Amino acid sequence: MGAPLRKLSGDPDCKNGTCPALWGTETKESYVVQGYIETDPERLAQLDLPEGEMAVIVPAAVLEEYFRARR
Repeated sequence: MGAPLRKLSGDPDCKNGTCPALWGTETKESYVVQGYIETDPERLAQLDLPEGEMAVIVPAAVLEEYFRARR
């Protein structure tokens, strides 16, 4: 089992508790982003993702909440 994550911010409009969020890793050297999988072929083509990577959509409020809290 991987190291525990800690929730840093989440979608303030979330009603069910399993919405897009930003998570911190134990080492504080990286983040885990929880969001909706990007499925638009035109957007995915622009990203040119390598094998093993995935694009997710995260509401701006999730990141704004995180950066506001860090000030």
